[in-house]
This record gives sequence, C-alpha cells and structure tokens, in this order.
Amino acid sequence: MRWVVIAMLIAIAVTLGTGMVALVKDKSNSDRTVRALTWRIGLSLLLFCLILLIYRMGWVSGHLFH
Repeated sequence: MRWVVIAMLIAIAVTLGTGMVALVKDKSNSDRTVRALTWRIGLSLLLFCLILLIYRMGWVSGHLFH
C-alpha cells in the first residue's frame, strides 16, 4: 500500500509540474493548464479517499484518535 500512495504523490507532483510548464510556455488560449490541474485535483481526491479507505479497513492505524 505504501508504494501506491508514493506513486500517487509522484503523479500529483508531475501533473502540478505539467500545469506549471503549460502555464509558462503556452501563450495562446490552450487548455493544457486547465487539464493538468484538473487531473491534479482528481488524483488528490482519489488519494484522499484511498487513505480514508485504508484507514477504515484497518490496514493502517492513526495515532491521532487513540
């Protein structure tokens, strides 16, 4: 499970970088920036839901509520 979370974090960082490059390099009315940032938001929400599911299944325990 750890590798899935790390892979998701790397994918989020890559899409953030892609959005930044598209924002800086594209001078026209391209929607590359919007698409990259939309993917980043979707991946972030998916990662959040995955972490909640992992916690609820008991595969990882949190120290905050104990």
